[in-house]
Amino acid sequence: MHIYKLILVVFVLVLSSCSAPKLTPNTNPWTLDNALSRVEFISVKKGTITEVHSFTELNGIVKNDGTAQINIVLDSVETNIDIRNERMREHLFNTADHPLCVLSAQIGKAEFALLNVGERKSMDVPVRIEMHGQSEQLSIPMFITRLGDNKVMVESQTPIILDIDIFGLKDGVEKLRELANLPSITPEVPVIFSLVFERA
Repeated sequence: MHIYKLILVVFVLVLSSCSAPKLTPNTNPWTLDNALSRVEFISVKKGTITEVHSFTELNGIVKNDGTAQINIVLDSVETNIDIRNERMREHLFNTADHPLCVLSAQIGKAEFALLNVGERKSMDVPVRIEMHGQSEQLSIPMFITRLGDNKVMVESQTPIILDIDIFGLKDGVEKLRELANLPSITPEVPVIFSLVFERA
C-alpha cells in the first residue's frame, strides 16, 4: 500500500511542477470606431442662439504603451446646413491647407488597458491639439470606461472651452459672421467628445 501512496505523491508533484500554459497578453493597438464615436462643438450667435455641430469622420489609435493620436477630418464638419458646411470648410478651417485637427496624448497603461470590464475611471489627461498650423496643450478631464475585453470608451467629463484666437481662426469666424449677416459669433467654443476604441 505504501508503494502506491509513494507513486501517487510523485505523480502529484510531477503535475504540480508542470507549468500551466501562459496567456499571451494582447498587445494589439486600440483603434477608434468611427461609427460609435462623436466629436461635437457648439456655436453661439447673436449672444443667445446656440447650435450643435459635429465631425463625421474620425480616426485614431491608442498603442499598447498608452500613446494616443486622434485625427479629426475637418472636411467632415456637419452643421445640418450645406452652405454653412461649405463656408466652414473654406473660410474657417481652410481645409485645403489644413485638413486635420490632430489630438495627441499619453494615457497611462494602468488607467486604460488594465481597467476591469465595467470599471470607470476619472482622470485629467494632458492633450496637445494641433489645428490650422497652431498648437495648444490642455489638461482635459475625462472618463475612461472599459466596455468589454476589447472595447474602451473615452469621453469628456465637461465641455472643453476652446478659444478661436489660439488656433488662428478669428478671421475665419469674422468672415462667417459677415456672410451670415450676424451681429456676433462668440469666440469661445465648447467641445464635447465620446470616443470608442476596439482592438483585435
